[in-house]
Amino acid sequence: MKARWLVMAVLMMLAAPLRAACTWPAWEQFKTDYVSEDGRVIDPADARQITTSEGQSYALFFALVANDRAAFDKLLGWTQDNLAQGSLKEHLPAWLWGRKDENSWAVLDTNSASDGDLWIAYSLLEAGRLWKHQDYTTLGSALLARIAREEVVKVPGLGLMLLPGKVGFADKTDWRFNPSYLPPQLAMYFTRFGLPWTTLRETNLRLLRETAPKGFSPDWVSWKKDKGWQLKIDKPLISSYDAIRVYMWVGMMHDKDPQKARLLARLKGMASRTQQHGLPPEKVNVVSGAVQGDGPVGFSAAMLPFLQDRDAQAQQRLRVVDNFPAKDAYYNYVLALFGQGWDQYRYRFTARGELQPQWGQQCASSH
Repeated sequence: MKARWLVMAVLMMLAAPLRAACTWPAWEQFKTDYVSEDGRVIDPADARQITTSEGQSYALFFALVANDRAAFDKLLGWTQDNLAQGSLKEHLPAWLWGRKDENSWAVLDTNSASDGDLWIAYSLLEAGRLWKHQDYTTLGSALLARIAREEVVKVPGLGLMLLPGKVGFADKTDWRFNPSYLPPQLAMYFTRFGLPWTTLRETNLRLLRETAPKGFSPDWVSWKKDKGWQLKIDKPLISSYDAIRVYMWVGMMHDKDPQKARLLARLKGMASRTQQHGLPPEKVNVVSGAVQGDGPVGFSAAMLPFLQDRDAQAQQRLRVVDNFPAKDAYYNYVLALFGQGWDQYRYRFTARGELQPQWGQQCASSH
C-alpha cells in the first residue's frame, strides 16, 4: 500500500504543472453542482437551500484562481445585490440567506461574518491587480475599510483584534474569536494598508500561537479581561470543522515567511496524529489532546498543504482522489478545492500574501 502512495506522489508531482495550466475540472464540477445560474453558492445539506457569505467568498477566490472572470462577476453581482443591499461599499454582507418560507427567499441573519468579508475583499483586490481592473480594486479597498471600522475591536491586554462578526462576540469583559477567520497570508497582505492591519497581523499570530497548548487549534476561544485566554473551562474547547482551516492556511504560507516554521511547530500535534493514525481526527480536545473519530475527506484535503512528511501527504492525497466529495457535501468540496488545488500547483501565495495563480500563457485572460 505504501508503494502505491509513493507512486501517486510522484505522478502528482510530475503532472501538477501541466494539469494546472489551463482548466480546473474540480472547479467546473463545483459550479455545476453548487452554483446557480445567477451566481449563488448553494449548500444543499440545509433544507432552506442556504447561501453564506463564506460560500460566496470562497467561490470568488476559486474563480480568480481559475481565471474565470465570467463566474467571478456573477458571484460578485449576486453577493452585492442579495447580501449587501446592493453595495459592498456601503454594507458588510449578511452572512446567511435562504428560503424564509414556502414562497419567499431572503436574508435569514443580518449579522456579518468577518472571514467571508475578508476573503471577498482579498479576492476583489487581487482580481483588480491580476485582471488590471480598477473597479475591483476600488470595491475591495472600500470593503476592507468597512471591515476595519465595524469588525475590529481593541481588547484590553491583547490589542486590536478581528471579531468573528459585527454583533454578538464582545462584551465589556469577554471576547470570542475564531482562529480560522484571518489566514496568516491574508493578514500579511493587508498590512500594506497600514493600521489596523499591521497590528492585527501580530495579534492574530498571538491568537494562533497561544491557544494551541497540545498542538491543536480550537474552533472557538475566549479572552477574558485581566485573565487572558480561557483554555481551561468547563465546556471543553474542540478543534474540528472550523479549526481544520487553520492547519491548511498555515501550510499554504510562503516558506520565506518567518512565522511559518513557528506555526508549523506550534501545531505539530495535528501533523503527528494524522501521520501516526493515517487519517486526520474529526474532533480533538484542545487542552487534553484527546481525539474523537476520523475526519471526513475534506480534512484530508486540508492536510495536503500542512503535512511536511511526503509519505503522510501522499496517503491523504490518495484518499482525496479516491473519495472526492460529491454534490451533497459543500464544506468538504470547498476544502478539497483549497487543499487539492494548492497541491496541484494551481496557486500559491507570495511571502507578502499576493496570489500567484498558475494560469499559463495559453490561458491568459482576454479581458
